Amino acid sequence: MAEQVWTVRAALDWTRGFLGERGDEHPRRSAEWLLSAATGLSRVELYAYHDRPLSPEERAMLREGVKRRAAGEPLQYVTGEVAFRHLVVKVRLGVLIPRPETEVVTQAALDAVVDVPAPLIADVCTGSGCIALALAQEHEGAEVFATDISAVCVETAAGNAERLGLAERVRVLEGDLLAPLPGELRGRFDVVISNPPYIPSADLPDLPAEVAGFEPHLALDGGADGLDVFRRLLAEARSWLAPGGLLVVELDESRVKAAAQEAQEWYEQVRVNGDLTGRDRFVTARLPRSTL
Repeated sequence: MAEQVWTVRAALDWTRGFLGERGDEHPRRSAEWLLSAATGLSRVELYAYHDRPLSPEERAMLREGVKRRAAGEPLQYVTGEVAFRHLVVKVRLGVLIPRPETEVVTQAALDAVVDVPAPLIADVCTGSGCIALALAQEHEGAEVFATDISAVCVETAAGNAERLGLAERVRVLEGDLLAPLPGELRGRFDVVISNPPYIPSADLPDLPAEVAGFEPHLALDGGADGLDVFRRLLAEARSWLAPGGLLVVELDESRVKAAAQEAQEWYEQVRVNGDLTGRDRFVTARLPRSTL
């Protein structure tokens, strides 16, 4: 008997059914992304070339991806990439997966420098580099410094910058929060933006299994009340922001109001901002132009 020919359509249908039976909440999306990664076809092309047979190498890659996804590994780690604003960035284990909510946080930074020809921006806890890279791509005059304490994240973010042709304007530095920044830039940044660890430590076990079991706790654990890193950012950013500069920090929705209250001690125009679903998502605060 001749061996069954696996076409794109057959592989897509089988993968969708297999993952659906194993609890994948979005089996069609997962099937499309896995097959796209295996074949190099876009998700639209999967349907345009539905009768194209898969090569043995493509079938092997798809099988491995399906195995990992069925075991609960996040789709973004399996495919190795995720869409963020107008970019596609590479991710891997040890790097926080960018979320759609963070796209709104990024927009706040862009809005703040829309009339600044050559803004200087720091992206702290950069992870994949998604925020820094989006800022540089969408503001052609921006110079961005991206920092992370994780060597894996620094390597990933730097690789993304090179691949996207943004390495000349996005410098990726390894170190804790703002410490790696060049000292001569102290007091000159127009924006300091961060998606820091902000999950209260006691809440980590209650996170979805895909998050708790795979994403780096270093990028999630915000201490007892989720604000440990935020408080350090509040203090450190004061010496790096220019007068009138903007601090933008993503936080857990249950902690945003408390964070804003703490920011009022040193900053002005402190605001709680919502995401696209209307949930409190991030704090913006400006360094006073004068301390008088």
